[in-house]
Amino acid sequence: MSEEKKRGLLVVISGPSGVGKTTIARQLESRCRGEFSVSATTRPKTPADVEGRDYYFLTEEDFRGRVERGEMLEHAQVFGKYWYGTPREPVERALREGRLIILEIDVQGGVQVRSRYPRKPGGESEAFMIFIEPPGEGALLERLRGRGRDSEEAIQRRFSEAKREIEMAHASGAYDLFVMNDELDDAIDQVCKAVEKRRQGSTIAD
Repeated sequence: MSEEKKRGLLVVISGPSGVGKTTIARQLESRCRGEFSVSATTRPKTPADVEGRDYYFLTEEDFRGRVERGEMLEHAQVFGKYWYGTPREPVERALREGRLIILEIDVQGGVQVRSRYPRKPGGESEAFMIFIEPPGEGALLERLRGRGRDSEEAIQRRFSEAKREIEMAHASGAYDLFVMNDELDDAIDQVCKAVEKRRQGSTIAD
């Protein structure tokens, strides 16, 4: 096997709230022997948090410094308050060591990652970008309500955000594969098979 084949793969999974992307990402981790990238944040550490497992907890000054030095693959401020981002060095190390690293982020972050790992002339990249989408707007709204933890106002806000995120994902050109989560097991199988084919150097059919 060539050195190029031994290079690892960064799998980015995005999708709107309620679409099941976390469940799919966890199954990918288990089935394909992957590992999740640990994010950094400026939010306060809670008693339940474990440094380096849940997040890397940084001061805002430290976080901004890392962004300025190009040490973050992607970053965003959530609700105008705390910053979240993906440290670049652990991802680069995983790729050098031939590992499968999984990153679950929103479309804004996905676009930033694509800019860091652009497609080569043949269409390949060290980042394989997957977007999980619902079978329709009605199904998404039903899933958001089915979680039973938000007010109707919050549900409608998440629903509007989800529609914008889906539109942005398609318009951005950043994603390699769109998977419709109609039946969860089928969506999991599709994602896992696509990742395995990508690692083997096969082309994913449209």
